[in-house]
Amino acid sequence: MQGIDRDRVTAWLSANIEGAVAPFRFDLIVGGRSNLTYLVSDAADRQFVLRRPPIGDVLATAHDMAREHRIISAVALTGVPVPATLGLCIDESVNDAPFYVMQYVPGVVLDSPERAETLAPELRRQTCEHLVDVLADLHDADVDAIGLGDLARREGYVERQIKRWSTQWANSKTRELPAIDEVADHLAANVPVQHGVSIAHGDYRFGNCITDVEHGRIVAVLDWELCTLGDPLADLGYLGVYWVAADGEGRHNDPSSAPGFMSFAEVVDRYAGRTGRDVSLIDYYVAFSSWRLAVISEGVYARHLHGAMGAEVDPEMLDLFRTGTEDLAAKALDALRSLQ
Repeated sequence: MQGIDRDRVTAWLSANIEGAVAPFRFDLIVGGRSNLTYLVSDAADRQFVLRRPPIGDVLATAHDMAREHRIISAVALTGVPVPATLGLCIDESVNDAPFYVMQYVPGVVLDSPERAETLAPELRRQTCEHLVDVLADLHDADVDAIGLGDLARREGYVERQIKRWSTQWANSKTRELPAIDEVADHLAANVPVQHGVSIAHGDYRFGNCITDVEHGRIVAVLDWELCTLGDPLADLGYLGVYWVAADGEGRHNDPSSAPGFMSFAEVVDRYAGRTGRDVSLIDYYVAFSSWRLAVISEGVYARHLHGAMGAEVDPEMLDLFRTGTEDLAAKALDALRSLQ
């Protein structure tokens, strides 16, 4: 299993994960496009999840396992559903990179219109409402009370993000895309005033949650590697990147184009009602999130080109990320125009 030193990881799991019984089976969970995620099954039929960085060279601070482990452990102190963390290994002699182990949570990841079919139509609105409510609960968490008050600077979130992702674009781009630079310039020149500070997940959507499709509930929020402190409206705008558009077109990895799901306008209204926040500039945050996701998409495309994700290159998937970067940059421009 690429990315797992079976003997050394087996010894570490046996010594550090309570109740884990060797031998272990390791299965790569497909769908992750950044950190590598494995389902670990032990001899007693228990299951865990192991996360580690991509194989090969990665950008500094982009795949900090200890930080991700810390965030999930802290968020577990709130009402936001997350898998329980079970162990952290920062000794790179064990598996050539840090990794952590967390609880396996059963359920369905609603990451496509087809997956929406696993959710009964009468439960779809309820599930959307719970997705929004979980986000509102996350943004209402007291960062100091749960030990994340020093996770990052509290102010200037969007400015920091524009700087960070502009640098990442320069380091990982495989071609020139003028739209990326145009959007970055416009975003930097028109940053809204940040009202308050919250935990900003950075990648919040159905595709990064586990859903109990029998009851229409979010049972675990996943993929916290982009989490920081910042402007909560960025997470809401990010949902708008994925959510089905007014023309009925949705992203291939989101279920919201299926019948029965709320519109994005309804999502925004519910969030505003739950939090009392001013959402009048939500299109700016949709543009910002589209641009940022375009940069991320290019980075994933570059990593797959260079073999850092531990699998053979799939030409169709590569093309999806290449064109996805372009489509997201165009969506960002469209969202900015709606503000004019």
